[in-house]
Amino acid sequence: MFVPFDQLPDNARVWIYPSSRKFTPGEVLVIRKKTGAFIEQWTAHGTQLQAGLDLPYDRFIVLGLNESIQSASGCSIDASVHFIQSLEDIFKITLLDKMNVTFRNKNSIQYISLKEFRTKAKKKKFNSDVIVFNNLVQNKMEYDSLWEVPASSSWHGRYF
Repeated sequence: MFVPFDQLPDNARVWIYPSSRKFTPGEVLVIRKKTGAFIEQWTAHGTQLQAGLDLPYDRFIVLGLNESIQSASGCSIDASVHFIQSLEDIFKITLLDKMNVTFRNKNSIQYISLKEFRTKAKKKKFNSDVIVFNNLVQNKMEYDSLWEVPASSSWHGRYF
């Protein structure tokens, strides 16, 4: 069952998929429609899942799942990954490559390989107060408070 993302509880599980590029306004509409349809049929062990979608900065796909109603199963997680893969194919974007870093550089959002991020950090192209998107947060409360943080406050800090 689709619910507005902001109505999910703080302990709702989240999965964050950073895009290799910003979505166009038309793509945002299609992503919202397709994701809504996916969530409406998303189940675990035959039970409908209560989930929502956030598209911050037209650059990330964030799925939130209220596990206090029904937890995700291996099959339901696989179904969500297959859905995300379908979006990659439709829009010719990368969403599942975890070897990339997304960060804010001045007023723009950058998406680069982890290797390039590490190299730039060591060469002082930016410093440890650069805002990174910590896509490893586990729940909505962490997403709201720990997702956009200085690199020094996340796992990215080891590169400085």
